[in-house]
Formats: sequence, C-alpha cells, structure tokens
Amino acid sequence: MTMTKKVAVITGSHKGLGYAIARQLAQKEDIQVIVTSRNPQDGLNAQQRLANEGIQVDVHALDVTSVASVQELATWLQQTYGRVDILVNNAGVNPTMQPEEASLLTVDIETMLATFSTNVLAVARITKALIPLMSANGYGRIVNVSTEMASLSSMGSDYYPLAPSYRLSKVGLNGLTALFAKELQGSNILINAYSPGWMKTDMGGSDAPFTADEGAETAVYLATLPDGGAQGKFFGEMRKFGGAIALPW
Repeated sequence: MTMTKKVAVITGSHKGLGYAIARQLAQKEDIQVIVTSRNPQDGLNAQQRLANEGIQVDVHALDVTSVASVQELATWLQQTYGRVDILVNNAGVNPTMQPEEASLLTVDIETMLATFSTNVLAVARITKALIPLMSANGYGRIVNVSTEMASLSSMGSDYYPLAPSYRLSKVGLNGLTALFAKELQGSNILINAYSPGWMKTDMGGSDAPFTADEGAETAVYLATLPDGGAQGKFFGEMRKFGGAIALPW
C-alpha cells in the first residue's frame, strides 16, 4: 500500500529517548511512526503504552547490527507503506561506566570495536538501506543522535568523562553525518546530528537535569525541517541553548 502520511522510523524506540521521539512525532497528524526494537515484545509493549494514550503507531523488530534484520525492515517498509520519509538513528550503546573506560591506557579495544560497530557502522547500514526509499519520493529527513562529548573543538577542555569508546564512536557518527550530507547535497534529503543532553533515562540515570521528552525536542525539530533546511550540521539540545543552535564539530 501507499499512503500520504510521512513515514518515520525511529531505531531503538521502545524506551527512553527513542520512545519520547516516537511519541512526539506520532502526535503529529501527518506522520506515521514505526517503533522498532531488537526484542519484538519490547516493541509491542511500547505500542500498547502509546495506544493507552490514544497514540497509534506501527511496530517492527530491528537489530541495527544485523544485515538481515535491516534488509527485512527495508523490504517490509516498501511493501507496507511504499515509502520512508524520516529516519531517526537513536539506537546505540554507551560503555562509559565500565572502569576501563576511564583511560585510553586501560580501555578494552574489543569494547571500542563493539561500540563503533553499533554507533557508527549500524547507522551507516540502515541509512544506506533506507535512503533509496526516500529518494524515490524526493524527500527525506535523517537525524543522528550524537553527543556534545564528540565535539573535537571542545574535547580537550570539557568536563565530561574521558569515555574513549563512546566519544570516538560518536566522533565517527558525526563524520558519517558530514559525509552523507556532502553526498546528498542538492537533494531534498536532509541529514543532521544532534546532542540530546544528559537525560533521565536508563543510560543517563536519575540525577540527569533533563527528561527524555526534553531531549527529544531537537530530534523532532530536525525530523520535520522544511525544504531547504539545515544540512550536515551538529545541533545542541534546544532546552539547554534556548533554540536550535548549531555547534562546532
């Protein structure tokens, strides 16, 4: 089937930031949201929680690290909706709390590789798979969830933990964003990265100053950019900066 609503895929959206992004986008009348999760039951549970609020979403299993899973999703989207308009690459891992992440001298290289595989290569995989569905309709908005910790301009002086696996993976994600933007220049497919900030999620903990709903605001803004909007930029969270502010890489 085909439809006139924009179709939005949010990776890792059964809880936390991804769930908040999915919820806010699904409240817009012209967007059909697809909640994805590695565990199918987690996705169904999220769908039911949203349904209890009167918010209707579709759901599909997705393991972003699996070639077969990503291809299965792309095929299903083509057959079910005939399009994809919005992709929010939210799924990721953060091993920062592991003791060896306190120093480059103790960091485990296998952990670095696994983090890079999920936070960079998996994003490349699903973005490559879904761009053709965007190109077919001449429209796309891609949002990559990054972090201020990946800003090279401030990395040497910021107050964040060293966290080499997480930081370097997000540096890679920012580079991926810039390269995709270069390749997509002149099209109506806009790709940007943003930092959601420190949020009260499983990853951020209860001491964080922002909620997941607040962290989702910039993602929703970038996912609904008008034609001719920002391309290949790195944004801070809107609540912290008082608006959509592009940060230095």
